[in-house]
Amino acid sequence: MNNEIKILFLGDIVGKPGRTVVKNYLAGLLSPENEKQFDFIIANVENASHGFGLTEKNYKELVNIGIDCFTAGNHIWDKKEIFTYIEKSDRLIRPANYPEGTPGTGYRIFDVGDTKVAVINLLGRTFMNPIDSPWDFIKKQLPEIKNIAPVVIIDFHAEASAEKLCFARYCSECGVSAVLGTHTHVPTADEKILNNYTAYITDVGFCGTYDSIIGMEYETSLRRLMTNLPARFDVAEGSVLELNAVSVIFDKTSGCAKNIERIRLIDSEADT
Repeated sequence: MNNEIKILFLGDIVGKPGRTVVKNYLAGLLSPENEKQFDFIIANVENASHGFGLTEKNYKELVNIGIDCFTAGNHIWDKKEIFTYIEKSDRLIRPANYPEGTPGTGYRIFDVGDTKVAVINLLGRTFMNPIDSPWDFIKKQLPEIKNIAPVVIIDFHAEASAEKLCFARYCSECGVSAVLGTHTHVPTADEKILNNYTAYITDVGFCGTYDSIIGMEYETSLRRLMTNLPARFDVAEGSVLELNAVSVIFDKTSGCAKNIERIRLIDSEADT
């Protein structure tokens, strides 16, 4: 019996271009003529609706293309309709270290074949808005989660590379299977397995328009940075799209990560 489970984690989906490139990629992976390559698919969706937040329409669209779990970040509340459906969703999680009473849930446990997989979403605190401690969440909640699910994956949505790596190192001592960084939208080339147990990457990167400023339009980004005046960011449009993700293999019994690989796809034939 195969004792491995293989998971795909897609970096921050930015607007319609991000949804398009992910849809195209998954259509190839999940087509009937292809052998199933992944047992479970996770995506960060906090920027999936015009770059800020997630509408219910886009949530349903992403469910229909085969994504099993949705993680988020500090922009998850930007579309106010999130409050009307986040409690009903069985796939969407928001950062677990928001204060008690925040709508939604910070982690979920999924049945993936004969294995239980826990997915946790946490926000960092360095250069970010004030938030409850992610370290305290791990200390208090992880033992209970690990008692149920051998495989535990964390989307750590944070700004500072040092905070991400230090947090992941701490998590590797606590039995977390993977700490995958999001938020900066810039893919890093430092994938590794920490303490022979925990898969790690500082940032998975983003899915969206290739010729962009981390998925957003150049002119408005330039104007805001040069003048320091408020300006609305717009999602960049273009015929060339990029997809960034990681593939991680875990031992079903121990939860130990056995391999992590970066995936980077440039799609020059996308119809946006």
